[in-house]
Amino acid sequence: MNTTDLPAVNAALNSTSAALLTAGYWCIRNGKRDAHRACMIGAFAVSTVFLVFYVIYHLQVGSVKFTGQGWVRPLYFFILVTHIVLAALTLPMAVLTLFRGLAGRFPQHKAIARWTLPVWWYVSVTGVVVYWMLYHLYRS
Repeated sequence: MNTTDLPAVNAALNSTSAALLTAGYWCIRNGKRDAHRACMIGAFAVSTVFLVFYVIYHLQVGSVKFTGQGWVRPLYFFILVTHIVLAALTLPMAVLTLFRGLAGRFPQHKAIARWTLPVWWYVSVTGVVVYWMLYHLYRS
């Protein structure tokens, strides 16, 4: 795989993670525990692959400058900053949530999952938005 392909691959991984998180939420709300477990483990695996590819890409390329001007610039940086801050929180939250679920500690799992899910979902979706704005809307 070429380094220039990694941003698109990462956007696809983020999209997949968001879809799996959404499906996992639907499954648990509809009493499908095994399907919920599979979706959430899948979302964690996809997000882990994303993180590896993200680090590889940025170690080779560094940062990419956003070239948009006007009203879109502060919007982009707001999305980017909230994405980065929440992404840093998502990893420990997701690990703890997954651990509690797999250990059968369901009351504790549910207590943190109600926070982890929306944060993780936001990070996955805004990752795609940042990719789209950076590499398609305003190419450098």
